[in-house]
Amino acid sequence: MKTIIKEDYEEMSKAAARIIADEIRKKPDMVLGLATGGTPVGMYKELVRMYNEEGLDFSQVITFNLDEYCGLCPENDQSYHYFMNENLFNHVNIKQENIHIPDGKAEDAEEFCREYDSDIQKAGGIDLQVLGIGGNGHIGFNEPADRLVTGTHVTPLTKQTRQANARFFSDGETVPDKAVTMGLGTIMNAKKILLMATGKKKAGIMAKLLNNTSVTTQVPASFLHLHNDTTVIMDKEAAMEMLAKNK
Repeated sequence: MKTIIKEDYEEMSKAAARIIADEIRKKPDMVLGLATGGTPVGMYKELVRMYNEEGLDFSQVITFNLDEYCGLCPENDQSYHYFMNENLFNHVNIKQENIHIPDGKAEDAEEFCREYDSDIQKAGGIDLQVLGIGGNGHIGFNEPADRLVTGTHVTPLTKQTRQANARFFSDGETVPDKAVTMGLGTIMNAKKILLMATGKKKAGIMAKLLNNTSVTTQVPASFLHLHNDTTVIMDKEAAMEMLAKNK
C-alpha cells in the first residue's frame, strides 16, 4: 500500500480529486468506482471545480457505485442515487446511461446483483475504485464477519454502521438495516484502489489497518493488503494513532 498523509480534510480531498482527474485525462473512457458518505464530499466538490474551471471531461467516463440502501427509492434524499446526483452527477457532463448505482428496490435482488457484476465485466472492469472505511473496518458495506461474500450482494448492516450513518438521517427516520454492496472480490478486481479516511474517529482503524499486514475477515479492509495497486490517503487526524505507534 502506498500511504499519503495530508494536513487536513481539504488538502486530502484535493489530492484525491487530482488522482482521479489524472486517471480520467490518461483514459477519458475509464471505468470509475465511486463511494458515498461524508468522506468523499470534498473530493467531489473539487472534481466539480475541475470540470468548471479546468475542463475536466466526464463525457466518456463510466461509473459504478459501491452500494445502496435497501428499500430506498432513487428520489429519497437519503439514497445514494440522490447523494451522487447532488454531489457530482448533476454538476458535470457525465452521460446518464454511463451511471450505474445498485438498485435498493430491485424485485429480484439476487438477479440484480449478478447483473451488476456482469455489467462491470462488460465495461472492461473498474479502472479505479474509490473507497471509504468504516470504524469497524468495513469497505462498501462488507461488514466484519466469519465469512465474506465475493460478489455484489445484499447484506445486513451492523448496529455500529447504522449508528454511524444515523447522522445523515433526520430525527425520526430509521436507517435501513440492509444494503446492496459490491463484494470483496468485485472490489479487489479493480485495477487501482484509492482508500480515503478522515478525522479522529478513523484513527483507530487506520492504525489497525496500516501498522500490520495481517488479513482477516474481521477487518474487511485488511484484504487491501493483497491488492497490488492500493493508495491510502488520509488527513493527519486519521493518521495520528498510526504515526504515534510508529514512533
